[in-house]
Amino acid sequence: MENSAELQRFLEQEKQKAMVSEMVGKLTSVCWDKCITGTPGSKFSSSESTCLTNCAQRYMDMSMMIMKRFQSMQ
Repeated sequence: MENSAELQRFLEQEKQKAMVSEMVGKLTSVCWDKCITGTPGSKFSSSESTCLTNCAQRYMDMSMMIMKRFQSMQ
């Protein structure tokens, strides 16, 4: 029994890691396409940096809202 519970915890942790990794990939892709309009240089411009920050924050806020909604439905 104990091994089964350990295995379940391990699988749940791995599932959560995969979800976070997928979210970071999507966030990077979406925000990059939205905010980086020209050829990137060695630094982001002020407007690009602000856009990336705002985009990432909105994406994280929406993800949290969606997760809370799913949790409340269970």
